[in-house]
This record gives sequence, C-alpha cells and structure tokens, in this order.
Amino acid sequence: MTNKVNGLNTFNTLLPQVKLELLETLLEPEDAAYPWNPANHESEAYFSELEQRFATQDFFDEELLTQSQAFYSHLDSLWSEVTTCTHHKCDPNQSVLDSLQVALNSTFANVVPQTWLNAIAQKAADIFSSQQTMSDQLVQCVQSVLPAWDVEDLFVLTRPFAHAMRSSESPDVKAMLSKTENRDWLNLSEVEQAKISVAIAYYAFQQLNGVDSED
Repeated sequence: MTNKVNGLNTFNTLLPQVKLELLETLLEPEDAAYPWNPANHESEAYFSELEQRFATQDFFDEELLTQSQAFYSHLDSLWSEVTTCTHHKCDPNQSVLDSLQVALNSTFANVVPQTWLNAIAQKAADIFSSQQTMSDQLVQCVQSVLPAWDVEDLFVLTRPFAHAMRSSESPDVKAMLSKTENRDWLNLSEVEQAKISVAIAYYAFQQLNGVDSED
C-alpha cells in the first residue's frame, strides 16, 4: 500500500514537469522548433539547411583524410631520407669515397678500367688517416689491384712519388699517363700497369689532401 502511495506521489510530481516541458516547446520561436510536419513550406528550408550542413561536414572529413594521408606520406619520405642519411649519404667517409671515385673515373677512365680505379680509391680512402708513410700507403693501394706483386718491388716504384710528396713537388700525373691513353689496358705489361697504379694512387692522395685541407 505504501509503495502505491509513493508511486502516485512520484507520478504527481513528474506530471507538472512534463507539462512545463511541453509548454516550453510550444512557446519556442518557430525557427527553433523542429518541423514536425514535413509537408509545411517552412520545413523545406530547415531540411535543406541540414543537408548542406552534413555535406559540409562530409567535405571537411574527406579533406582531413586527404591531408592526413599526404602528411603521413611526407613523413615517411622524410624518415626514409633520415635513415638513408644515417647509413650512407651523411657518412663523411662514404661521401669522401664517392667524390674520390668520381674524380679518378672522370680523369683516368680512358686509361684504366673503372673497377681498378674504384679499388684504388677505396684503399686510399681507408688508409688516408693512418699514420703510415706515403710509401706504405702507395704500396697498399697498388696491392689492392696487383696482389701478386712483391712488396719490395712496389717500394721501388713508389720512391719517386713519396719523395715528391715530402718535398712538396707535384708530378703531373695526367701528363705521365697521356702516353698510354691510346693503348688498350690489357695489352700493357704488368710493370706498366703497376707504374700507372702508383701514379693514380699518388693522385688519389693528392685529392684527399685537398679535401682534408678544405675541412
């Protein structure tokens, strides 16, 4: 019995509140009230505005999706460049080697095979910062392409260039090799190939010294 009385009291309390909300809705301005009758002429403008609003929202959503995809694509590109830079392009040693190989190939490609020049450049770049004598460095460069040659014989070939380096004299390597420009590399004797290799190694260290002095 008590529950019924309590329920009736609750209903009597909610009833005035519902009436007030209904009255508030009825008293709202016409442009703020929902058009319950879609057949009314005023309803057309209301629904047209809603459609435009939703169309605008769809446009912004699509634009946001497109821009975000472009942003993440650009981000991936930048990250790829950073990764490449870390492992290759921004490595100072690799940059020096690339420049040296280009220099040797552009100067001596008409005389010496590219693989030969690249091997000399690689060895020169590897040992350039070492505390070895110039003769030792020249010998090691030539050994990278003529491993079967005796070290003592190579030292004999490197002496004039090592002396020139110590005395600040600069033999004209290009002029020295001009005599072999029109000869096939494979037709040269091993002694001629060794002499040319020493001269190119000397030229390579000249290039490296130039880069080092600029730094």
